[in-house]
Order: sequence, then structure tokens, then C-alpha cells
Amino acid sequence: MSKPRVPGARGGEVSLPCGESVAVGDLDMGVREFECDCGERHAVVMDVHPPSRFVPESLVGTLRETVEPSSGEEFDTMHLMGVVLEEFPEKIVSEDVSEDSSVGYALLWIADFDARRLHEIVVELIVELMEHAVSHADDGETESEFEQQMHAFDVEEFVERYRHEREFEHESDRPV
Repeated sequence: MSKPRVPGARGGEVSLPCGESVAVGDLDMGVREFECDCGERHAVVMDVHPPSRFVPESLVGTLRETVEPSSGEEFDTMHLMGVVLEEFPEKIVSEDVSEDSSVGYALLWIADFDARRLHEIVVELIVELMEHAVSHADDGETESEFEQQMHAFDVEEFVERYRHEREFEHESDRPV
């Protein structure tokens, strides 16, 4: 259970799924994973990270057009991580750090697995979401074609290639 804090206070800690903890102030907006005292690497996601961290902007656009979150907000990283949290409740911790004005983000998720495995999980869950949507289509041919494409789709290969392509080297680089 989190401890009460003074609004705007600095120095809060997050209890990790492995039993260790990490200071919120140690997790700046550029952190995607960190090595924990437990010896493992933990993935880090913040509300300021765009969904294009995981999939191309074109797919994010399609998700935003077709998925209508019950909150009425635009489909975003918060919704992706909500799906992951629902599937892996014991492996993800989430923390509202909106009262800590020193960090630059409001929501934080830390996984019991590394950033690459989290990336694979997010892609797998997006594929499941798409399969579900296609299964409700009136066109059986579309569903059959989609299923064939998904059988040929290699999540690990996609993640490898996407992570390589989106590895920013210059300040003028843009998301894929």
C-alpha cells in the first residue's frame, strides 16, 4: 500500500513486483527499463510515452479511429497499459505520481519483465484486439484473410525490426 504524501512532495518510492522498490525521482522520462537490485531488468512506461513506442503511427491512428475507450478519451498509452495490467496484474505495478511536480509525468507502470518482453506483450495484445474486432465484421472473407495474415505474423521479428527502426540517432528523427 502506498504511503500518504504531501502534494508536490518529492522522493516517493514505488514498490516493485519483485519486492524491491525504486525512487520515482530516479525514473526520468527517457527511462524505458532499469536494472533492479533484484538482478533483473524492469520495463518502465509513463503516460507521456506515445503508443508509437510499441507500434507504428499508422496503426496507432487506426486504433484511435476504431477503439472507443469507455472514458471517452482518445486511445493512448494509458489504455494499452490498462490492457497489459488486466492480463498481468501480478507482473505490473502502476502508480499515480501526478502530485510529484518534479518528475514530468503523471502515471507510471513498471513491469516484472524487461522492455523487450513488454513490447512483445503489447504487440500480442494489440493483435488479439484486432482479431476480436475483425471477428465482429460482417465479411467472413475479411476475417479469413486476417487470420491467414496473423498466422504468418511473427511478433518477435516485428519487435526486433521495429525496435531497430525506431532507435533514434538524431534529434530530427521521427517515429516510424
